Amino acid sequence: MVYALAHALHNMYTAKTHLEEDLNMEFRTWQILRSVCSESCAPGHRKVLDREKPVCCFDCVPCSKGEYSNTTDAEDCMRCPEDQWPSERKDECLPRVIDFLSYDEPLGKALSSFSIILAIITTLVLGIFIKYQETPVVKANNRNLSYILLISLLLSFLCILIFIGHPGAVTCLVRQSAFGIIFSTAVSSVLAKTVTVVIAFGATKPSSKLRKWVGTRVSSYIVLLCTSGETVLCMVWLLISPPFPEYDTQSETGKMIPQCNEGSIIAFYSMIGYMGFLALLSFIVAFLVRKAPDSFNEAQFITFSMLVFCSVWVSFIPAYLSTKGKYTVAVEIFAILTSSAGLLGCIFIPKCYIILLRPDLNTRGHLIGKQHPKNAT
Repeated sequence: MVYALAHALHNMYTAKTHLEEDLNMEFRTWQILRSVCSESCAPGHRKVLDREKPVCCFDCVPCSKGEYSNTTDAEDCMRCPEDQWPSERKDECLPRVIDFLSYDEPLGKALSSFSIILAIITTLVLGIFIKYQETPVVKANNRNLSYILLISLLLSFLCILIFIGHPGAVTCLVRQSAFGIIFSTAVSSVLAKTVTVVIAFGATKPSSKLRKWVGTRVSSYIVLLCTSGETVLCMVWLLISPPFPEYDTQSETGKMIPQCNEGSIIAFYSMIGYMGFLALLSFIVAFLVRKAPDSFNEAQFITFSMLVFCSVWVSFIPAYLSTKGKYTVAVEIFAILTSSAGLLGCIFIPKCYIILLRPDLNTRGHLIGKQHPKNAT
């Protein structure tokens, strides 16, 4: 028996030596041989058969983006629910991070603060115009239009607050339409102011046909007509394909972004295009009468304000299309703030300067005397 055991050990050692030399393999005494050629696939991976190897052999491949596996030797990976995302090891699903433009983050605080500050400034300007409503500077270019424009700008600044926060069914339905109608009213008021300058300047010429339009309600009709066009456009939009809230799970990995689906992109850009058309028309008319006498120099301020307005909204379109998530909302808010502030600063700040700091220029004699400055020499 002892002899048989010694003989078996000798044969085993001899076999080990030959295998190391011929096959370059490591062989340990008493090692148990395994009948598989692949290790088990850990969770987060799936098995893929290799056609060049025996049937029992396979490769382990990590799960694809958005998928996971929580078992060993999984044949297929499973996709996480929409509100979840795979862990780093892709062996379980974790809740997605909900990310939107809120009042708690620095960007939301900054935009809402600027909105409120500009709304307060607009209210102060409106108060100044009401207090000094009988002065020549306020009366010179249709004070009722100035009131309408200031109230529209005030509402434009305040409607920005609807864009910040978690989007809901009501906010998605209201915010774009409210902005479009309010802002169209503001731009229509600027257009009406421009037409008022044209009529006032043209009526000073002998035998001018524009004299019959002086003192009429043409400016009010312009505001009503232009605002009605935007209102009808928004009503059709809301009736046919209204905006609605949804979650964007594709833009950023591991995040779920609540946003407003505009429903109809054509209607959205039609709304923006209509405002752009009114602004461009105001710019052209104001540019044509920019060399009017100083009594009607509001046309110069309107020209510059419309130039700022058009520049902002032309830049808005590529910026809006190139951003994702909450920054898309931030871009639109910035465009509203900038263009509204441009109208406020270019049209009303020079008047407030004269009313408050240069009352000596706020006289009817000064305005009339500057109408034809060349005759004074």
